Amino acid sequence: MTLKQLIELAPSLIRYNLRIIFAGKFIWFFLAALLFFGFFIFQSAWNREDMNEGLIYKLLFFPSLLLIFYPAVFGIQNDEENRILEILFGIPDYKFKVWGVRLLIIYIAIYFILVLFGYLATWLLYPVNPFTMSLQLMFPIFFVGNLAFMLSTITRSGNGTAVLVIMLGIGFLFMGEMMQNSFTDIYINPYTIPRNFHPSIWQNTLLKSRIFLFAGAVIWFMIGLLNLQKREKFI
Repeated sequence: MTLKQLIELAPSLIRYNLRIIFAGKFIWFFLAALLFFGFFIFQSAWNREDMNEGLIYKLLFFPSLLLIFYPAVFGIQNDEENRILEILFGIPDYKFKVWGVRLLIIYIAIYFILVLFGYLATWLLYPVNPFTMSLQLMFPIFFVGNLAFMLSTITRSGNGTAVLVIMLGIGFLFMGEMMQNSFTDIYINPYTIPRNFHPSIWQNTLLKSRIFLFAGAVIWFMIGLLNLQKREKFI
């Protein structure tokens, strides 16, 4: 396939994958994320909290996880239920061509949804840079999304993966209390500098945090791809 043919095919390929990824229940997760974000905004305004970038990041964090939840958790199960998983195994290196492209499309779509949420927060609460803040949010989303993808290749069940992801999320929350503001805390807020941190130390911690989340996400993705090599488990 030539580069020209690939460029001509790309829009159709993206539309097809978007229909698969975001079909079914995703709209409910999107609406839930929007409603939670609206509720958090109302609550913050009602309680007259200090309006700053750290608050907006905090308000966006949970809705952003809702956006990645459905496509990452139920992707394998949807392929199996639609009886296209066996077809996908017939494509050479399908795990890279199909799931690599799908996850990329998922993250790009969620990034621009968060940009819209960021503009909404700017309009209603406090001016922020939606593009920069959305990029910061993509690190924990990338980590959690690829972790959910990896778990889905083990359980092959959306419901089973959902339970594991929720349990791990609660576990990360408790661990975050113990390791608060350390680079291993996935809930770390890059826009809120702790009082006992020197700015240079804080920036170094944030850099380590982003490296940790990105490296973890890559590891989860590679394990997921290795699991997909075991064809007999899925067919």
